[in-house]
Amino acid sequence: MKTIRPSDPRLQYMGRIDFSNPDAPVFFWAGSLVQFAFTGDTLMLSIANHRIYNGLQLGFLIDGKQHQLALNEENDTPQTYEISVSGSGMHRFTLFKRQDSTHSFTLCGIALAEGGDLCELPPLPALKLECYGDSVTAGSVVEAVDRVAASDPPVYDSKLDNAWHSYAMQTARLLNAQVHLIAQGGIALFDNTGYFDNGRYGMETAYDKLAYFPGDAMTPWDFSRYIPDFVTVAIGQNDQHFDGRDQILSPQQRERWLETYCGILGELMQKYPDATFILLLTVLMHDDFWEQLLDDACERMNSPRVKRFRFTRTGKATPGHPRIPEQCEMACELTEFIQSLRC
Repeated sequence: MKTIRPSDPRLQYMGRIDFSNPDAPVFFWAGSLVQFAFTGDTLMLSIANHRIYNGLQLGFLIDGKQHQLALNEENDTPQTYEISVSGSGMHRFTLFKRQDSTHSFTLCGIALAEGGDLCELPPLPALKLECYGDSVTAGSVVEAVDRVAASDPPVYDSKLDNAWHSYAMQTARLLNAQVHLIAQGGIALFDNTGYFDNGRYGMETAYDKLAYFPGDAMTPWDFSRYIPDFVTVAIGQNDQHFDGRDQILSPQQRERWLETYCGILGELMQKYPDATFILLLTVLMHDDFWEQLLDDACERMNSPRVKRFRFTRTGKATPGHPRIPEQCEMACELTEFIQSLRC
């Protein structure tokens, strides 16, 4: 077998990934990926998984076909997984994180057939997106395609989550762009609101983190490592949930929300001085109160770099998470909007 180290420069990575040990990169955020081309009829991966909750699967594409890789329940110990390869010619492979904080994983090594080797890929696209959001942006429950425009299945154990089909990653592929998903199911703007970790952490804590999982050591993200051209911000869906129930914000809470939201936008605008920011919510049903709040945020920012966007069916399409067709609908509309801004 020919051993390939994860630090090999012919491997391409995308997402907020921890490279403090270049030969053991750690993947945290949904949609983070590694891709490469190789020759030979054998591909084996050494992966150490860190399970937090629910059943866990990675996603992968080999020669354009998407599959799931069920992960061993053994925590933090490298396990070897063999990927089925058809033929001994050149193959293209992408390994990606389907789910959000259900787990993190470390890529410990790659093995190819004796005589096989990595091949050079074309450079990653020059256009870069960064997408902040909650479960919709992370692709939660997208594969429940028999429940389009319906509520979620009563039990699904994260097995129906797939960031690859989120509107964010679909939009990136339509635009031929790189993308970083800063998206977590249940997250709201503020700590102690929303549903992430029972409402313990919000985007105000997570947005600038590399490792962001509750119970683990949180680590800061170096924003200089990735400078996007377009940033989408889809926060507000879960923010009505606090103190154990859903409720409307008081005028004082509303003002505090706007100040914090605009403050984070302002910080990101300083870090990305040439980026365009797009404020939006998704087609998952929500009260128009939150759409008006984003209107006010856009007006308050008063910058040509901050745009307001509404999907045709924003807040009206489904009481459950958008499925693949609804995510595709959002991706097509968002792609068209971004293309109009590039003209």
